Amino acid sequence: MPVTRVSVIQEDANGRNQWFRDNLTGETFSKAQFVRKIEHGEYEAYYVRWVQGVKTPVSDMDLSENDHRGDK
Repeated sequence: MPVTRVSVIQEDANGRNQWFRDNLTGETFSKAQFVRKIEHGEYEAYYVRWVQGVKTPVSDMDLSENDHRGDK
């Protein structure tokens, strides 16, 4: 089973992802840093979406059985 490139390591009280870890490099970064990295093309499998007026990093849709988004 492939390793997820980026994992969420901390959420805020509302469940919004705040801190991330690149599982290949070990680097950790905030949501704002991750958004900038995505916008600069460093993470091709991710894109930025506006959610309630906030830029939010989002991974490409995964239609596997383990996908927790429920939009299969």
